[in-house]
Amino acid sequence: MSKLQYQNRKFVIAGIAIGIVLIFILRLFALQVMTDRYKKNADSNAFLKRTMYPSRGAIYDRNGTLLVFNEPSYDITIIPREVRDLDTLDLCRTLSISKDNFEERMERMKNRRLNPGYSRYTHQVFMTQLTVEESGVFQEKLFRFPGFYVNRRSIRKYSYPYAAHALGDIGEVSMRDIKNDDYYARGDYIGRQGVERSYEKYLRGEKGVEVLLRDAHGRIQGRYKGGVYDEKPSPGKDLTLSIDIELQQLGEKLMRGKLGSIVAIEPSTGEILCLVSSPTFDPSDMVGRKRGETYRNLQQDAAKPLCNRALMAAYPPASTFKIAQGAVFIQEGIVDLETRFPCYHGFVVPGLRVGCHGHASPIPFKGAISTSCNSYFCWGLYKMIDNKKYGSPTEALTVWKDHMVAMGFGYALGVDLPGEKRGLIPNAQFYDKIYGKGRWNGLRIIHTAIGQGEILLTPIQLANLGAIVANRGHFYTPHVVRAIKDTALDQEYLVPKHTSIDPKYFDYIAEGMRGAVIGSAYGGTARRVNIPDVEVCGKTGTAQNNKGRDHSVFVGFAPYKDPKIVIAVYVEHGGFGGTIAAPIARLLFQKYLKGEVPAEDQYLIDQLVNTNLIPYEFKK
Repeated sequence: MSKLQYQNRKFVIAGIAIGIVLIFILRLFALQVMTDRYKKNADSNAFLKRTMYPSRGAIYDRNGTLLVFNEPSYDITIIPREVRDLDTLDLCRTLSISKDNFEERMERMKNRRLNPGYSRYTHQVFMTQLTVEESGVFQEKLFRFPGFYVNRRSIRKYSYPYAAHALGDIGEVSMRDIKNDDYYARGDYIGRQGVERSYEKYLRGEKGVEVLLRDAHGRIQGRYKGGVYDEKPSPGKDLTLSIDIELQQLGEKLMRGKLGSIVAIEPSTGEILCLVSSPTFDPSDMVGRKRGETYRNLQQDAAKPLCNRALMAAYPPASTFKIAQGAVFIQEGIVDLETRFPCYHGFVVPGLRVGCHGHASPIPFKGAISTSCNSYFCWGLYKMIDNKKYGSPTEALTVWKDHMVAMGFGYALGVDLPGEKRGLIPNAQFYDKIYGKGRWNGLRIIHTAIGQGEILLTPIQLANLGAIVANRGHFYTPHVVRAIKDTALDQEYLVPKHTSIDPKYFDYIAEGMRGAVIGSAYGGTARRVNIPDVEVCGKTGTAQNNKGRDHSVFVGFAPYKDPKIVIAVYVEHGGFGGTIAAPIARLLFQKYLKGEVPAEDQYLIDQLVNTNLIPYEFKK
């Protein structure tokens, strides 16, 4: 063999050796530097990192009354590697669970699909939300259960059984929550409804960590280096709501035995003073391990107490919508203050009649609002949609819809609570699908003139309409949080939104609404809300209901010249607007503006509380 061949073989062998060494170096680099898996396992033998949970922010009402706070709760966690010689029956007796339940919990914990963070070396949640008493019993026997630990947490405590839909609740995180935000781990809690959900990142705070040192047998020896590497938790931020809890309490009391909603707003700020959805529930029932059962029972209730009707229910606004209709008609020059239309107990044209109650005729603009003349607004819509100046009914309806959208209809207002619905303001394409393109006109859609048919508003939108009139042409996005500790409120809630209607026209509408309460020359439909020493402006509505008794509706504000509060009331199956909705509003006006309901009106509270309007099918 030649000398050259020996030299070539030497290089090949050297190259192979170098390659093997490089492979080992790269693999070691990957294991020790690129991944921390083995480091974590090694560290877990020497250190125990215990999560320190922050206290969740407290919640107050607008007057500083504490509504929601924290009380101690305890979780039991396991480090599976440390569990040995476990007396399962003794553990089950101590925790008041069955052996089957114990095994089910262990299986769920080890299931990496349900618990992706499972590790034999780290804390795994076994049981949550033990009371102080339950935890005390367990801790007395903790020495018998190696590998089990007790972690102090907190659960929510409620000062009042009111405002459940506004406050919301907290529940254990789901897999989706964990995937969406790496802040959370299995067993953590998160806001599920109300402000607990929409302001979760402010309320939850920041977790801390405590580093504990173990010996060779896994026993805790104390804090590592005296706590140098510990991180203290940062408490959540306190919230101050705009809710007046006393007004809220009265509102919920008046709505007992009824389906519907009350929304009260401070027009100058958009702050929600009262948010009632009926039926409701006690927020305390959604706390602790009983939350799941309570939630299922509420979910199966035919009356839908979990539904926040103030934001989620879309109703026909009936005659209260005439406020918005009148604003559009006078802005577009379809009518003026002196325009009069005949009313022969309704709007009557060949082949079509929309009924109306008896009153003087013909009637001018303000009088039409005061007495809620159906005919006036039907004539107004007919003359606008079929007006040649727009070119076609499609273009006319587009102009009409744009005005309505500018007043906050057809889209969610942006309230700082989850689940808000948009309602419905139909456009030309909507009617093209129903009747065919070019086959509809003002008479075909005349029912929209009086807030019936396809028109749907949420109670919060109805209250916002009252705020627009109270402010004479602008509104602030309604919101339930007034302040966040050490944090500026979102500018969205501080900037006024102007409508497309000239503000001066809302003065005329306010005069008409005042006439509805005190009675004008043409009548008044909201006289039951009249308060002698308070100038109340209002508008009633009676929404037709094909499935039973009509719905009772009211929207109004007070005082007339310097509005402090707007109230919208919607009572399903309540009948005429002046029968149920208006008296409820009267009592709430008195409570907020005077501080109490006068003695002479106490009978009205009893009368309303004892009026049950829930249909039989919902009571079963």
